[in-house]
Amino acid sequence: MERPIDVLTGAKGKRVLIQLKRGTEISGILHAMDLHLNMWLEDAEQIEEDKKTKLGTILVRGDNILFVSPEKTE
Repeated sequence: MERPIDVLTGAKGKRVLIQLKRGTEISGILHAMDLHLNMWLEDAEQIEEDKKTKLGTILVRGDNILFVSPEKTE
């Protein structure tokens, strides 16, 4: 059985959607993460309604994250 951390580990190199506690959504390619769910994203962008703001390479601190959703694989 897979643990949630295993699912995120499998998402490295793929696009993920992160929702922060204050409501901000960030999308980016997951480069690395640690057990505290600090996440290093490449090609990141902040999503607000119909507007996307390019952020580039960022580190999102794990205690600010409400949820993470890996991209769907079909």
